[in-house]
Amino acid sequence: MKEIVDKLQEHKLLFKSLRPISVKELGSRKKIDLYLGVDTKKYYACIIHIVKKSRILQKEAQELMAFHKALEAHNESVIKKKYIYIQAPLCSKAKALLEENGWVVLVDRED
Repeated sequence: MKEIVDKLQEHKLLFKSLRPISVKELGSRKKIDLYLGVDTKKYYACIIHIVKKSRILQKEAQELMAFHKALEAHNESVIKKKYIYIQAPLCSKAKALLEENGWVVLVDRED
């Protein structure tokens, strides 16, 4: 969790609270870290952290965006801010798809 907090601070994103959410609670077996945060303006934020070796393609990006809707249903509130921190190669079309849908994409390595 320290790694995600440090990366968010690099981009000047501060949260009053940040708690991990188990993806099993949302009915998934994906190996990602999911966080629900409250920023300084009291808006909810969805933060997804992915670490893997294989490339993230458009299809997987669509699956990741579905976590936002599932988290909204789980939390029973609207989540305004959406961030995804990717430590994996990312397809340019997948990145464009995420950005078109309002996600802030933070990438450590882009191949």
